[in-house]
Amino acid sequence: MKPEILQEIKNFFKDFNIDFYDVNGTPGIIINQNDFLKVCKSLKEKFDFDMLCDAVGLDNFRKEYRFEVVYNLYSTKRKDRFFVKVVISDSKNPKMESLTQVWKSANWYEREVYDMFGIEFLNHPDLRRIYMPEEFEYFPLRKDFPTMGIPGSLYLPKK
Repeated sequence: MKPEILQEIKNFFKDFNIDFYDVNGTPGIIINQNDFLKVCKSLKEKFDFDMLCDAVGLDNFRKEYRFEVVYNLYSTKRKDRFFVKVVISDSKNPKMESLTQVWKSANWYEREVYDMFGIEFLNHPDLRRIYMPEEFEYFPLRKDFPTMGIPGSLYLPKK
């Protein structure tokens, strides 16, 4: 990303509680849940990040701010990439707003994060499991999930 574009983004969001960071030359921000939608709408409308390429969940396995969701944005106009990391404050019952209001492509990415980490996306149009059965009570990518799984938690066909 050109330094002047990054500086313009920094100036535009100076009144928000945002931390800027760099991942191998790709800029990103760490933002709280309250400003998340406003900032993402501005990134799309003002800075031409018209594509949401991916969203991933993270479990840091600590008491506070355990979960994070990282969104990978791309500008097809400028050929720039930008990361938006949201730190979720509630570690026991993680919830955040859905980004489907800004990018429709967030739909399946957020469903996957919900299915694997148990992060609930508020106002999501179709939040349900994507890999695991609906009745499955656990979230396999959480760090407290047993490595060998939970015996008897899933029906497996006999050989």
